[in-house]
Amino acid sequence: MNVFKVVYCRSFQGVLKLGNYFLGYRIPETLQGPGCVKRLPEQIKKQGIKHVLLVTDKSLMKLGLPDEFINAMDKSRLKYTIFCDIQPNPTDENVEAGFKLFVESGCDAIVAFGGGSPIDCAKGIAAKNAHPGKSVKKLQGLLKVHKRIVPFWAVPTTAGTGSETTVAAVITESKTHHKASINDTTIMPHHAVLDPELTINLPPFITATTGMDALCHAVESYTNWTYCTRLEKDYAKKAVRLIYDNLLTAYHDGSDLKARQNMQLAAFYAGRSFTRGCVGYVHAVGHTLGGLYGVPHGLAMSIILPHVMRQFGPAVHKRLAELADVCDIKGATDKEKAEKFIEWIEYMKVQMDIPKGFSDFKEEDIPQIIRWADKEANPLYPVPVIWREQDFTKLMETIAAC
Repeated sequence: MNVFKVVYCRSFQGVLKLGNYFLGYRIPETLQGPGCVKRLPEQIKKQGIKHVLLVTDKSLMKLGLPDEFINAMDKSRLKYTIFCDIQPNPTDENVEAGFKLFVESGCDAIVAFGGGSPIDCAKGIAAKNAHPGKSVKKLQGLLKVHKRIVPFWAVPTTAGTGSETTVAAVITESKTHHKASINDTTIMPHHAVLDPELTINLPPFITATTGMDALCHAVESYTNWTYCTRLEKDYAKKAVRLIYDNLLTAYHDGSDLKARQNMQLAAFYAGRSFTRGCVGYVHAVGHTLGGLYGVPHGLAMSIILPHVMRQFGPAVHKRLAELADVCDIKGATDKEKAEKFIEWIEYMKVQMDIPKGFSDFKEEDIPQIIRWADKEANPLYPVPVIWREQDFTKLMETIAAC
């Protein structure tokens, strides 16, 4: 059975690898630098936009983080409607409510302002607007949107998800708590605004887990079997080096604008890398923990990443060794370099007070976790090793034992 599964998955991935050359991948145009978000309304107006749906969340509104952008829209006389009723893991109900407001307000563009949750929700709204008659569930999966979306700007306020440059929107079904992605090149934002001033007040733990999320994107993309071209591989390497050089600095000194800007670039590069190269079992299992137990996405990625890489064993030694070389991590063999690279990830977790494991899941939920993770990952994700049920079980036992 496992032989059949491997053949099926690798055949699917081989076909998709060829198909990827026809999918129209692109790189969002960027507006970069401290304070650049205040210049955004004039850029939007130049494109003939009349009314923007600003998608953000309540916590950011309470903190006043979008205020400068809102004030700039007022000064530019750019009309806007704010939608901020979004859960930390955005749901299909959030998307439906945002879409309804978009239509009723007469909006003709979307600006997503926040972390991965507002940006993913905004992508869902854009996809729903392209297909008003379809449910969110019917849009989830691979290439279900097809149609061009309205003009879309993403303004990340964390440096981790890379959602501003990806083709995926992770949406949770309210009734079942099951997370699934809308995956389509058409929902990638047209523009990304990388303003480091928006990240300087991030709590250290959020800086840590979102930064590790970006690392996970780069590492999974680079170690996959692979859809990557040279561009995605180069972006993954750039992201890893930027994280190696800047994450601890940003964690310890949130006001360091250079480190903050570099972490935004790292998230952008890693996001663009995995948007074609794909993620793997770290994300597949992490999504189930987020959906069932509300574990923040970045935290789940931080916990699971080193365990999955170590469990892959020799299949990832060469590529992890190449990432170790990028970071000047020394070793006599590929295996030694790979192990030292994984040890560096674990060292970063200790330095930033990130838990080694997660034991709060219910034992009776493990079969469901495995089914959802396996369904998400296979056959789409070109993981280095196709896992069986017992491999997922081993991972869960490892995470629980830490």
